[in-house]
Amino acid sequence: MVLTRTTNHAYSHPFPTVTLAFFLRYYSPQLNPFSSHVLSTDTISSYVDPVTERLHTTRIHLKKSRMPSAVVKLLPASVTGGGGDKSSYVLETSVVDMKEGWMKTESRNLNFTGVLSVVEEQHYSTSPPDTNSGLSNNTALVPARSPSNTFVTTTFSYRSTLGNKKQDRATADSADTADEAGRKGLGSWISGWGANRIQRSIESIASNKTEDQISKSRDGMGLVLERLRNNGVVSVLRELRRREGKAVFDQ
Repeated sequence: MVLTRTTNHAYSHPFPTVTLAFFLRYYSPQLNPFSSHVLSTDTISSYVDPVTERLHTTRIHLKKSRMPSAVVKLLPASVTGGGGDKSSYVLETSVVDMKEGWMKTESRNLNFTGVLSVVEEQHYSTSPPDTNSGLSNNTALVPARSPSNTFVTTTFSYRSTLGNKKQDRATADSADTADEAGRKGLGSWISGWGANRIQRSIESIASNKTEDQISKSRDGMGLVLERLRNNGVVSVLRELRRREGKAVFDQ
């Protein structure tokens, strides 16, 4: 089973500016204070398809991460590695079509997938979403189509495979205490709780944090967009290239 959650939002900025803000949102905490949890960003590939003229980009982000405290308390330390801050990689892919006015992105975690896999899909467009499709659980009013508005539909998918035999063995093998006794102990613990019950609990706990995550993400994008609007794209890019680590942006 996969638990999903979908929301809609509109930025009062034109599509080209929003796409630029998306790629700049993790560039520096001075530009986006909400990105301080991002330790590094590397571009794996970026190219323009000569036929479709669409920009395809793959990036990998290293982020500080912390499993929800409720999940840490729920699972054995051999699975979670204990509490505290950790770091994890997130793979991001995107496709931008400037002529048609849309961008599709996907981000997924590469660590802790044995416990929980989280996939975030976003569709940015110059056209408002179909709010009558029944796919969104966000009841906020969506502005009408306008060249100064960019609309985004965000879908989070949560899937836990803890309790599946193959996944259990991989999880136990990757733990620091992954000996035969540890594997048997994990299997006994899962049997006692029930795999489906554990998976649904993990997915539900993660889903309940979605609203806070989306709120911070939108606030960060909003700051980047306002600074692009107020300072101008050229000025912002010039300051970013300097990379002096100084607070060069107006608050």
